[in-house]
Amino acid sequence: MDTAQLKDSWNLVAKSGDDVPLFFYSHLFLSHPELRSMFPVSMSQQRDKLVGALANIVTHVDELDEVVPFIGSLGSDHRRFAVEPEHYDAVGASLLATLQHFLGNRWTDELAGDWAAAYGIIAKVMIDGAAKSAETTPSWWNAEVVSTERRSVDVSAILLRPDQPLTYRPGQSMAIEVPQRPRLWRYYSPANAPRDDGLIELHVQVVDGGQVSSAMVRTLRKGDTVKVGAPVGEALTLEDPPERVLMVAGGTGLAPLRAVAEQLDDHWKQQGSGPKVDLFHGVRMPWNLYDDDALTALADRPWFDYHAAVSDDPSWRGLRGPVGTVAAEHGPWSGGTALVCGSPAMVQHTVIELTEAAGIPRSDIRHEHFGDGGYQPVFAQHDAGGQS
Repeated sequence: MDTAQLKDSWNLVAKSGDDVPLFFYSHLFLSHPELRSMFPVSMSQQRDKLVGALANIVTHVDELDEVVPFIGSLGSDHRRFAVEPEHYDAVGASLLATLQHFLGNRWTDELAGDWAAAYGIIAKVMIDGAAKSAETTPSWWNAEVVSTERRSVDVSAILLRPDQPLTYRPGQSMAIEVPQRPRLWRYYSPANAPRDDGLIELHVQVVDGGQVSSAMVRTLRKGDTVKVGAPVGEALTLEDPPERVLMVAGGTGLAPLRAVAEQLDDHWKQQGSGPKVDLFHGVRMPWNLYDDDALTALADRPWFDYHAAVSDDPSWRGLRGPVGTVAAEHGPWSGGTALVCGSPAMVQHTVIELTEAAGIPRSDIRHEHFGDGGYQPVFAQHDAGGQS
């Protein structure tokens, strides 16, 4: 299998822009009209996500050993759409038809075989992941909204109580569907480590054009029931904590890192030792530091330092500038692991700053791919702005 040809051919197809997903979904729904009900009524944002999702999943097949756990978890996560093995066949056929249409005479039997083989491998991993999870977990969890708390102008903390035990690791994410926006699933990360009472705290920020985030912040009420998908993601989780951890968060990208900090706090309480942690939280204006009190209180721990950075308020007397730049300037950070979470632009900028200015090896910097064209579900979509 020539993975370089896969990537090159997709780059050629992607130059056709919105015509690519339009052709794909037209082909899919004409050939399998029964699948239309699995998707949102409005397909505008779904079309925007397709290119990145399929391209990154299939063209990274040469890195399969590294992403098998994640792709398997995506297969489990897709159970909430009632996805069956035959649906993967339908998606694969429409994908190949789309590639053939836009590549024209560049579409050879050899290239078709490579694409079919790559997609087949990914589909099998997802199907196996779904089958394995079906043995022990539901397709989704119903969760009662226990409380909603407006933390800032556009950020709310929402507390959920799942109706069944929901096991996850700090740093993972879950797809959420709210009753105000049926069939529109968005990924959010719990802001807390698992608790004995099973409660899950979400931090949700209204983003431009975000149908779900707007509904969650403005109209979701105590007593509402939401659906929660299976936990996914590995990049921000810590199985064996290193000696030092640098956390860099932008906006509500703080949530998974706060959950990891809680995990490490528990580790210190139980073991009496653990990693030294520096957490940088970057926002545009001071009032966006929505979790400042809790993080300041946690900074009483001898192992934890909290740094708030504001980029757009010249009167701010604390750390100023893009949070990635601020974090890089406060090194050295060698010998540990860096966890980064925020908008795609924030993550990209921070990774560049940490590698080029702070000298952190790229292999020591970890960030999830939600929202930036990474390994996203084909049947799902995010609110505009990526993970909230």
